[in-house]
Amino acid sequence: MFRTDAPPRPQQAGRRAWAGLAVLMLPVVLIAADNTVLSFAIPEISRAMNPSGTAVLWIVDVYSLVLAGLLVPMGSLGDRIGRRRLLMIGSTGFGVVSILAAFAPDAGTLIAARAILGFFGAMLMPATLSLIRNMFTDPTQRRTAIAVWAAGFSGGAALGPIAGGFLLEHFWWGSVFLMAVPVLVPLLLLAPVFVPESKDPTPGPVDVVSILLALLTMTPVVYGIKSAAVDGFGLLPLIAMAAGLFFGVLFVRRQLHQRTPMLQVRLFRNPVFSGALVANLLSILSLVGFIFFLSQHLQLVAGMSPMDAGLAMLPGLAMTIVAGLAVVPVVRRIRPAYVVAGGLMLNAAGYAVVALVGHTGDVVGILAGFVLLGAGVGSAETISNDLILSSVPAEKAGAASAISETAYELGAVLGTAILGSIVTAAYQANVVLPNALTGPDRTAAAETLGGATQAAGSLPPQAAQSLLESAKAAFDSGITTTAGIALVLMLAAAGIALATLGRTGTSAGH
Repeated sequence: MFRTDAPPRPQQAGRRAWAGLAVLMLPVVLIAADNTVLSFAIPEISRAMNPSGTAVLWIVDVYSLVLAGLLVPMGSLGDRIGRRRLLMIGSTGFGVVSILAAFAPDAGTLIAARAILGFFGAMLMPATLSLIRNMFTDPTQRRTAIAVWAAGFSGGAALGPIAGGFLLEHFWWGSVFLMAVPVLVPLLLLAPVFVPESKDPTPGPVDVVSILLALLTMTPVVYGIKSAAVDGFGLLPLIAMAAGLFFGVLFVRRQLHQRTPMLQVRLFRNPVFSGALVANLLSILSLVGFIFFLSQHLQLVAGMSPMDAGLAMLPGLAMTIVAGLAVVPVVRRIRPAYVVAGGLMLNAAGYAVVALVGHTGDVVGILAGFVLLGAGVGSAETISNDLILSSVPAEKAGAASAISETAYELGAVLGTAILGSIVTAAYQANVVLPNALTGPDRTAAAETLGGATQAAGSLPPQAAQSLLESAKAAFDSGITTTAGIALVLMLAAAGIALATLGRTGTSAGH
């Protein structure tokens, strides 16, 4: 689409390729559902395990943190051993560990299981996007396939709360992890039939040092951001982020001097490539951060059941699908920069609505903001992913897909680490605890809204009502603050998109 050396008549994909795309949607839907299901299960996990506020964030974040650190190495590994083979290995491991996570006895075990899920999840995501890049060489078909791929994320995000809500109302919290099994079994059976194997014909050697440097870059940076968001910029967060940046410099230097680098860092000199990545990351940050506080607000503040909360979020999540598919014909006539920036502006509009009504607890207003956000995320994600993939040769699709997925997962990590931590910090600063609340219940109520809801059950009616009113008001004050910060981020992202993607023309011109 955006490469001047692309063949004038790319081969059209047939029915087998589209059937293969349908098969590849299974892990995509699963990963997206897994993320939103977990957000909905947090209240139940809080009641069952009584984790600290930091532990709650790690239960949500550790999966994306490990996954983000390993996406580039796994993308490179898929280029080397075969992307379909990597997909099969990842699917098997993900299914087995999901069963183990379902029966985790405590928060520490659940965090460990989520970390291992991140390891196997890192095998799934670059494989799906890079296989699509090789299956669909025609620019228009590829853009449509990527829109379907992005819609798979939105569809999974929509399915997660509904299926998860049903499971949480009828079974224990661990049942949400068992959703992986019925999704991955058909994938393991159908992928060898419909998904062709592909790999880089001239792969580089496995670079263990680069893999370690990638992990040493990602892990301390995100840990430092999380710690600073919760506890302020103390010495430990600053040391962690400085260490991550140090190892990041070493990683980049190594890639620049390798004959066959694990990551083509020179791609970042291309403003279109870099701008699309920033749009990708910040758009996902806005979505994940919104889901983090919205799922808790609907259940713990508005008093909805998990099932009803999932249904309430459905219009916003469905809008991401509609918008992602709708921009495919639009981008033929309108420059990608305007489409991506427009999507980010819709994200900003969604958060503006929340900033205005969040402190009132107005469910309709907050959900309306979520619909606006869904339209923005669907638009920006589809086109930014297409810009990233179309800038590299097909044989390097795994590396480009891994970079795109790294931005996606880093956005997911930061969405919870930054926006989620701001909500948590505001809650902790504003909640007022009754004197009758003592011991572990007091500690739990001081850290999270879920803890306060659980602790209220041990109090006399008047004290319980006072605690719940204070906790809900404190949580909603955090939502308002978070929305204001996210609004500024989205406006900045839209400006970056216009500045970096402005030279990219419509597909009609290519």
